Amino acid sequence: MTTEDTSYRPEHVLEKIGGKWKMPILWRLSQKEVWRYGELKRDLGTISHKMLSQQLKELEGASLIVRTLYAVVPPKVEYSLTGRGRLTLPAISALCDLQAVLEDKQPCSTKPDMRL
Repeated sequence: MTTEDTSYRPEHVLEKIGGKWKMPILWRLSQKEVWRYGELKRDLGTISHKMLSQQLKELEGASLIVRTLYAVVPPKVEYSLTGRGRLTLPAISALCDLQAVLEDKQPCSTKPDMRL
């Protein structure tokens, strides 16, 4: 890669997983096989329904998560990581570790609940 090659830049990655909510969503989806919409909403806390819905659609559009809709009443929707989505986890873990280093705390990757 040369400095003239603009197709490989950090900002392109951040378009897919950056922002306030995408990495927290991806990290939560790594913690168990499937999550229901309501579970994600509760676990994320202050996120609005509109924002969560938008972020999930963008992650699905980037093929990082899969949305499974079950034809039942009331509708049941589950979200899980794709193989491509799992590829983001080392980067998210590295950012978490960097935060820990900057704040003199224990790195995330040594915590038992961080599953890659």
